[in-house]
Amino acid sequence: MTSHLYILTGASRGMGLAMAEQLLAEENRLLCISRHKNEALNALAEKNFAWLEQWALDLSATEPVASRLKLWLRSLDAQQIKSVTLINNAGVIPAVVPLRASNPADLALALRVGLEAPLLLTAAFLSATDAWTVPRKVLNISSGLGRRAMASQAAYCAAKAGMDHFTRCLALDEARLPNGAKVCSLAPGVIDTDMQVQLRSADAAGFPDQAAFAQLKAAGQLSTASDAAKRVLALLARPDFGQQAVADVRDAA
Repeated sequence: MTSHLYILTGASRGMGLAMAEQLLAEENRLLCISRHKNEALNALAEKNFAWLEQWALDLSATEPVASRLKLWLRSLDAQQIKSVTLINNAGVIPAVVPLRASNPADLALALRVGLEAPLLLTAAFLSATDAWTVPRKVLNISSGLGRRAMASQAAYCAAKAGMDHFTRCLALDEARLPNGAKVCSLAPGVIDTDMQVQLRSADAAGFPDQAAFAQLKAAGQLSTASDAAKRVLALLARPDFGQQAVADVRDAA
């Protein structure tokens, strides 16, 4: 039985979890890569007669994870797959403090998970599926902060800006191939997740934008993780996905 294959990072909570829940359908196969498995996803997969595999891996160990993904993809029978999609969703927001006060280990972790891991996983994904004739897609979950600077978040902003630009480069590479992957780095809007809690709870003395994030919550301007996931997956399914290498879900018609 052929199926659509999805590989999703950061699927244990937040929008990643919501995307995983919405992808668990009988016609799909889903591989989730997160630091922790989510047992509720296993129960939902069984209920929906969906194929699910979860790898509990630390994405900061980028090379071993990418190598495992490449070997796993190469072990599959491509004749049983209708399409294949990589969704790089995982990210880390370090302590909300000026760069001079940051912990070097926190900065390195944010860059490894937020930029290095998507880069290496994408390379592994494209290499392993290079001979496949089915549609291939790469969706990188970016942020408006990759396009707008914010004080006290140099590492997170840098990771997302890097994700946007490597996606632009990747789009140029893939456009030259007969079955090149469709790629997009997508800002999903402002979502009520743990990251938002961290931002609006930060010390205003070291984070000038703290009040603005608190106001977003107070004014009810945050999307739920479920609604955001629905909009992102709807854009992923559109026939014009990938026409813009860098996009914002809020601009989608």
